[in-house]
Amino acid sequence: MSNSNDAAQPVESLRVLVLGGGSWGTTVAHLCAHNAPTTLWARDENVVDAINNDHVNPRYLPDYRLHPTLTATTDLESAAADTDLVVLGVPTGALRSTCDTLSHYLRPWVPVVSLAKGFEPETGFRMTQIVSDALPGRPVGVLTGPNLAKEIMADNPTGAVVAISDQHIARCLQDVFMTPTFRVFLHHDVVGCELGGALKNVYAIAAGFAEGRQLGDNARAAIITRGLAELIELGSAMGGEPLTLAGMAGMGDLIATCISPQSRNSQVGRKLGEGMTLDEILADMNQVAEGVKAAKVVRQLAEEHGVTMPIAEQVYGVCWEGTDPDFAQDALLRGRLGHEQALERSQTQTGLS
Repeated sequence: MSNSNDAAQPVESLRVLVLGGGSWGTTVAHLCAHNAPTTLWARDENVVDAINNDHVNPRYLPDYRLHPTLTATTDLESAAADTDLVVLGVPTGALRSTCDTLSHYLRPWVPVVSLAKGFEPETGFRMTQIVSDALPGRPVGVLTGPNLAKEIMADNPTGAVVAISDQHIARCLQDVFMTPTFRVFLHHDVVGCELGGALKNVYAIAAGFAEGRQLGDNARAAIITRGLAELIELGSAMGGEPLTLAGMAGMGDLIATCISPQSRNSQVGRKLGEGMTLDEILADMNQVAEGVKAAKVVRQLAEEHGVTMPIAEQVYGVCWEGTDPDFAQDALLRGRLGHEQALERSQTQTGLS
C-alpha cells in the first residue's frame, strides 16, 4: 500500500502480513489471501507447517480448508521487512510486545490494522492507542463487527466494518478484506468502532450468565439491551459516536457475541451461571476470553467518566471480587427505574423539568 503521495497500488500486488495464528487471525489471513499475497506469522511451528503443507490450522480451525495461496512463517523479521500492510491478530495481552518487536523491522508508512477487542490492563488503552504508541507515524485502524470465525470460514454471509481516519486507505483495506460472503463497510469513527468491540465482551459474560442460570430469553434480552445502553453511554463519554455504537461495530457485535455458543465470553458466563469457578473455566480454555480482563478496566473507566454501569459492575464483582453468583443474578437488572432512555438527565441538561 503506497503512501498518500504515490499512485494507488493495485490490491492484488499488496503484500499482507497477518500476525497471530489463532482462529481469528487465521480467518482474516484466509480472507486476505483471496485478494492479495498474504503471509501469516505464528509462533507455533506445527501450525506453520500445517498451513504450508496441508492448508489447515489444526489447533484452532481443524475442520476448515484455508486458501491455497496462504503461506505461514515463524520468521517475523523477514516477513515484516517487505510487507505493505500489517494486520494484528494477537491477543490484547501480547499486542504491545508484538508491536515493540515489529518496530525494528516495519517501514514507517505501512498501515496497521488491529483485530483485537479489549483494553491494555495496565493503562486502559485501546488497541489502536497501543499501536500508535509503539509504532508511531503509521496509519492505524480496526477491523471489527459481528464476526464469528467458524461461520466466516464456512462462507456464511457476514458483515464487518473497517475504520481508519484516511478514507483512501480505508477503501484499499475494504478491497483487501472483502469476499463475496464477507462484506466490509467503511467507517471514520475508529474510537467508537474499537470501543464497541471491547465493551461488548463484558456484556456477553452477563448474558451467558443468565443463560447458565436458565433465567430465560426475556432476561437475556433485557441484559443485552440494557448492556447496549451502558455500552453507548460509556463509549460516547470516551469519544465514540452513539450511532457507531448502535451499529455493526457495537450492537451487531454485542448481539452475536451474547447469543452465539461459539463466543468464548458467553461461554465463560454460561459456566459461571452453571456453578463453575472462574479459575476452572479459564484453565479449560485454549483461547483468551477478553471480557474477564476488560471488566476490570471498564469499571475503572466508568469511574473516571462518571458513568453508572450496573451490569458491568456485577460482571466485575463475580470475576474479580468473588461476588456470589446468586447475588449477581438478583442484582444484574437492579437500579433506579427511570425513563429507559434517561430522559430525566436530558431534560435537566436542556433546562426542562
